[in-house]
Amino acid sequence: MRIREEDCNMVLLAAVTLVSVAIAGGVMLLGFDEKPARLADRIARVEQAQAADKRIIYVSDQPPVRVIGAPFVPNTNPRER
Repeated sequence: MRIREEDCNMVLLAAVTLVSVAIAGGVMLLGFDEKPARLADRIARVEQAQAADKRIIYVSDQPPVRVIGAPFVPNTNPRER
């Protein structure tokens, strides 16, 4: 039985998906970590920085950058400038 040429990509996608699910399931069953991974919240990072006497700089807290020059406007109609 041969796979039609139109269905080759779907068969390949299904095979890669099944292999990936099998690998992920095996890793989950082995359970390398006793406790699940958690994202560090901002308060914990600030407390760690105060303990180390280092200042944390957040990118979102920095002032906006001043742009010099004309703003970019895409040329949607190349015949008109």
